Amino acid sequence: MRSERFNFPNANGEKLAAVLDLPLGRPVAYTLFAHCFTCGKDFRTAKRISEQLTTHGIAVLRFDFTGLGSSEGEFANTHFSSNVDDLVAAADHLRKAYAAPAILIGHSLGGAAVIAAAEKIPDARAVVTIAAPFDPAHVVGLFKEHVEAIRAKGELEVALAGRPFRIKREFLEDAAQRSLRQSLATLRKALLVFHSPTDETVGIENASQIFGAARHPKSFVSLAGADHLLSKAEDGKYVANVVAAWVGRYLEKPEIMSEAEIEAGLVLVRETHAGKFQQEILTGPHHLLADEPLKVGGLDSGAGPYDFLLAALGACTSMTVRLYADFKKIPLENVSVRLNHEKKIHSKDCEDCDSKVTKVDHIDRAITLEGPLDDSQRKRLMEIADKCPVHQTLHSRIDITTTENGRPPQD
Repeated sequence: MRSERFNFPNANGEKLAAVLDLPLGRPVAYTLFAHCFTCGKDFRTAKRISEQLTTHGIAVLRFDFTGLGSSEGEFANTHFSSNVDDLVAAADHLRKAYAAPAILIGHSLGGAAVIAAAEKIPDARAVVTIAAPFDPAHVVGLFKEHVEAIRAKGELEVALAGRPFRIKREFLEDAAQRSLRQSLATLRKALLVFHSPTDETVGIENASQIFGAARHPKSFVSLAGADHLLSKAEDGKYVANVVAAWVGRYLEKPEIMSEAEIEAGLVLVRETHAGKFQQEILTGPHHLLADEPLKVGGLDSGAGPYDFLLAALGACTSMTVRLYADFKKIPLENVSVRLNHEKKIHSKDCEDCDSKVTKVDHIDRAITLEGPLDDSQRKRLMEIADKCPVHQTLHSRIDITTTENGRPPQD
């Protein structure tokens, strides 16, 4: 994942702080994420969901609402409607600078905000709510003991999540006037509702009301065991993985090509600049990561170079055996290949080397053949295994030509 930080203006010209989390390859879709009430873009749940979505090729823009985090403006002058306006401004900036958001995701009050903002963001094809209230006024319950004083005095400083926030009478009035029922009835976008039955901040009945008011297509996923803020890391990752799987049905297939698709058979490997070793591998439409284990300074985010070498040999072996078995109608039920690589000292295998002591690469390949096979069939399949193209390549002399940026090598 790579991230870009920038500011964009809200409806009043105030700068809102944002971060765009991008996948390593070209994004398959852009998402706009609305954080929970008073949380901010860098709240751990927002970050976890965003980071996990990037592993599925989805870019995510998260930002601080007016008066929060690093954004300009006074929180006291904000309300639910201004949050909706901020979301529309964020979508406008995303559309101009990158691409229109196809997915809107909101956590808690942010979930209510994305529902309300959806009609003003026509490009969006899917809306996702996480622990969202059905009534925006639900948030007033967080400081209900101060409501009368706020109405009487016009504004009051209250403590929310251990921090002081100034709440004005206009906030209460705006929340009371907003309703999601009509927005849900005319949403015209796919809706996915996440909620925990043990949410003690926003009860599960809110999810039932949101789901009931919306039209199809709509889906509900229970976050059993999760709290309102999705404090456990696995809950945020689970949400992101489900969103990535669900939303594919509603996204247009992107008409983009990776650099590796330009020329058939090309494999492109390049640094991600994440960690010490991590590399991204592009081959056709496929995207992989290569890395090293934590013990040698890597992130352990992908297989190592020799792991890919063994994988190539193992996959080719299995494919070759399967093709032959099917062609000859041999009753092979399953084939698996287990491989290991090491460098062994074999002076006897290198009689022509300058030194009598040298290290020779050695690969152990154990093939398991399952099915009602007789001895002759097993013997023949093992012979065929050695005929796989990658095996033959590794046993042949390989000529590798290296150039810089396509320029011919210099003498």
